[in-house]
Amino acid sequence: MNKNSKIYVAGHTGLVGSAIVRKLESSGYTNLVLKNYPGLDLKNQVEVNAFFENEKPDYVILAAAKVGGIHANNTFPAEFIYDNLMIESNIIHAAYMNNVIKLLFLGSSCIYPKFAQQPIKEEYLLTGLLEPTNEAYAIAKIAGIELCKFYRRQYGCNFISAMPTNLYGINDNFNLETSHVLPALIRKFHEAKINNQQEVIIWGTGKPKREFLFVDDLADALLFLMNNYNEEPHINIGTGEDISILDVARLIAKVVGFKGEIKHDLSKPDGTPRKLLDVSKINAAGWKHKTSLEEGIRISYNWYLTQK
Repeated sequence: MNKNSKIYVAGHTGLVGSAIVRKLESSGYTNLVLKNYPGLDLKNQVEVNAFFENEKPDYVILAAAKVGGIHANNTFPAEFIYDNLMIESNIIHAAYMNNVIKLLFLGSSCIYPKFAQQPIKEEYLLTGLLEPTNEAYAIAKIAGIELCKFYRRQYGCNFISAMPTNLYGINDNFNLETSHVLPALIRKFHEAKINNQQEVIIWGTGKPKREFLFVDDLADALLFLMNNYNEEPHINIGTGEDISILDVARLIAKVVGFKGEIKHDLSKPDGTPRKLLDVSKINAAGWKHKTSLEEGIRISYNWYLTQK
């Protein structure tokens, strides 16, 4: 991409989209197309088509999605599958119709089978059953990958897909009803500290292991892929390192300064037992993450404090 290329970032106000905008702007890209909902409803094909016909972006980064943690995915599965199918279908088709040079679709590591061999290689997709608690979201994301693949095969579009691991960072969602585990724990430990509570309760056993990637590292990886990756197969983005939920809770407690006990609500689900991505492909291409988990949690917590 040239510095003056017209780049549309779909979902630019979210956790991922805002990090992409920060990265593009700090890297000297000056011609960004940013459009807020409700000015543009990405679920509405007519609106999306009109937007593309009017703006004619050169490049598209599709970071828009309906996202949430286990509770949200379990509670609103119809919304998660419908909204995400509509958003990705409308944007990918409009990109094809308007001769976009290159599109990057963002998936999620939850697309892989629940009991996939670890670490998870890209080719493990569609080799087993999904985790039931986020099946609706995962199916929508898998459909997005397949859309990019088949538009590439039939029409010759340079549409690529990247699968990030669990993300966190600036502009994260800290709502305890809809957030992912790491920001939820940051909020829980902070509120326990300021309210002088003696314990924090976490869901499940704490034994499942998760990989966490600081969202600004993801943005760096996406810019790298836009400039260096043009292949059909989707590509994993992560750290190649994982940590148990209990250990990440202990790390957050340390960063926040909470001195009490950590207890378990065993009536709550654990989710997938382990989810570590094999990132050898992107590492071999020349990209590696830079931010340690403790440093990323500290940045995230400091940003959270500015929102209070």
